[in-house]
Amino acid sequence: MKVEKVSAFAYKNRGGNPAGVLILDEMLSEKQMLEIAKEVNYSETAFLLKQGNSFRIQYFSPETEIAFCGHATIASGFILGQKFGLGIYELILNDGKIQIEVTKNNSKIFTSINSVKTSTYDIEEDYINNIIDSFSFSKNDLNEKYPIKVSFSGINNLILFVKNKKTLQEIKYDFEKVKELMISKNIVTINILWEENENLFHSRNAFAYGGVYEDPATGSASIALGEYLRSMGIKKSGEIEILQGFDMKQPSQLFVSFNETLNSSIRVSGTCRFVN
Repeated sequence: MKVEKVSAFAYKNRGGNPAGVLILDEMLSEKQMLEIAKEVNYSETAFLLKQGNSFRIQYFSPETEIAFCGHATIASGFILGQKFGLGIYELILNDGKIQIEVTKNNSKIFTSINSVKTSTYDIEEDYINNIIDSFSFSKNDLNEKYPIKVSFSGINNLILFVKNKKTLQEIKYDFEKVKELMISKNIVTINILWEENENLFHSRNAFAYGGVYEDPATGSASIALGEYLRSMGIKKSGEIEILQGFDMKQPSQLFVSFNETLNSSIRVSGTCRFVN
């Protein structure tokens, strides 16, 4: 079995977020998949098994199974495109189905995910305070235009905005404390953002839940951002660009598009490159 190593959401053929992709001939046990994910040692490895005209997909971090992972899905689409050609593929998740599309534009291969139904909801003030107390910024550093919410994109993502880019660049947090808080509420990522303009956002993403300090590109959190902007009436439809991973020296670029229908599927796209 060969695990393909692919960096998803690459920026000008640099950086991106590496994921393992393994197309199986037969299903492995969860224990086996977890062992492989630990050996690969990326934030996620995706395991795919053909079922009829679809592919069953499961995602494992080095510590646990993850219900959905955007960048590993983008990487999987890239590999499916390499092996089976451009087109639309249906992926069967643990809970639901999604479609991915592999296309070519200006000699670059793009993979796009159409998400499951999305939603945004409130979370307790005490929980928010505990999260903020665990980070290097304070409530005074937050952008009041953007209330803190949880957005669901297949997983739960906590969304919060800071006022200044410098605050974003200097972020640090208490890993063990944040990991415990995230697990307690099933918050899989914490997406911290700075708005450059209404269509361009800079992101850093804490992934202590999966045993990783920071993710350089997070497709699920990008879908969640689109859902958040739409549900809050900040941007009801259209396209946005997200730049992530620059402070990690792993520059990443994610494109998100959505229509005005609340809770409807949101599309995230990006390019990939093989990791040597």
